[in-house]
Amino acid sequence: MTEIDAKIDALVPAWLTLPDIAEKLGVEVTRVRQLVKEGQLIAVRRGENRALHVPAAFIDGDKVVKGLTGTLTLLRDDGFTVEEMLEWLFTPDPTLPGTPVQALSENRGTEVKRRAQALAV
Repeated sequence: MTEIDAKIDALVPAWLTLPDIAEKLGVEVTRVRQLVKEGQLIAVRRGENRALHVPAAFIDGDKVVKGLTGTLTLLRDDGFTVEEMLEWLFTPDPTLPGTPVQALSENRGTEVKRRAQALAV
């Protein structure tokens, strides 16, 4: 798990702890930890107690945002660090418009994945 800097912390508007995510998804905290370990979610250490947090935008009601896992895999395969992935996902892209994570939540994952693939070129 990574501890993030102030720049990334400022980009992400809201965070959830692992127990909060477990409650939203209706699963045990150990399952959320497994999702992080498998790369389906990104968790970083933040706050005074350095607890693990996940961007709230990664959760849509009672499920992980559609297309997020595949996008994270593409970025990881491109050599992105956790911080670089968060920066890319939460930085506005005028060609989308909005941020890549907003586009994913609006079911525009194809465009996001196309841009992520282009980063490798």
